[in-house]
Amino acid sequence: MKLHPLKFTPLYKYRLWGGEKLKTVLNKNYSETNIGESWEISDVKNDETVVDNGFFKGKTLANLIKQFKGDFLGNKVYEQFGNEFPLLIKFIDAKTPLSIQVHPSNEIAKERHNSFGKNEMWYVMEADENAELIVGFDEKLSKEAYTNLVTNGDILEKMHHENVTEGDTFYIPTGRVHAIGAGVLLAEIQQTSDITYRIYDYNRVDAKTGKLRDLHNDLATDVIDFEPKENYKTIYKKDKNVSNELVHSPYFISNFLVVDGTLEKDYTNLDSFVIYMCVNGNLELYFNDEVYPLKKGETILLPASIDKVKLQSQAKEAKLLEVYL
Repeated sequence: MKLHPLKFTPLYKYRLWGGEKLKTVLNKNYSETNIGESWEISDVKNDETVVDNGFFKGKTLANLIKQFKGDFLGNKVYEQFGNEFPLLIKFIDAKTPLSIQVHPSNEIAKERHNSFGKNEMWYVMEADENAELIVGFDEKLSKEAYTNLVTNGDILEKMHHENVTEGDTFYIPTGRVHAIGAGVLLAEIQQTSDITYRIYDYNRVDAKTGKLRDLHNDLATDVIDFEPKENYKTIYKKDKNVSNELVHSPYFISNFLVVDGTLEKDYTNLDSFVIYMCVNGNLELYFNDEVYPLKKGETILLPASIDKVKLQSQAKEAKLLEVYL
């Protein structure tokens, strides 16, 4: 059986900061409360998503990679990653702020946790009035000054706060301290890693455990980039029916794609799988006389063996994140 476009059954994650927008805005189907993350495509150990459509329904990413190798991942991707899928794709709803945190590099994560590092990006899908993202520092700090700020609970005073609206995009490389503020719904693209060092958590008690969450400052301090940046937000074009460069990093490529009417995509010269995250509107994807609907808050993966697809927006334009290696 030949590979076809694949949808996966999301995994819904309780978070003490989670709200209801994954259900009310993105139409996710769950009954629990405080769901903060929808893991759309995951190969994280013990958190593997399974295919939800077609001949391969019930298969994991590992099953498909083992069977199809380069036809699934792309030959260059398979040579680099073998049987491991390199990306974790999520939607995140922050009703209250996330902890201040940082992620280790590939080298440190491998040494300490036998894991990939966690370079990631955010695309804001919806934001309440005055909602913000917290990214990096506004001034250079010494390790000593930083440690004093964390100890005294004043670290937020030196961090860069930026009010956000739909479409705002940020790249979060390893070492950059960051947090998602209250009232933000976003799409996240990251390396396959669940390694996070929590620095500050507002002294919150988790209602499920009745305890403060663990902090990891002993691990975090030596991975932090203390250099401030002139601009943390990604600037990009929004031209219709072309792939607008969004975040191009060594770990993933992401483009912003506005589909208005019919658009044919040709990936013949791309040696990689492709993921579409629908961040607004809805469309239909056509492949081999089959139709695959894709609505806001849904994700679909095109195996590397798929060279050409047609996209057709419905009612109005649709906005996608186009992701590959």
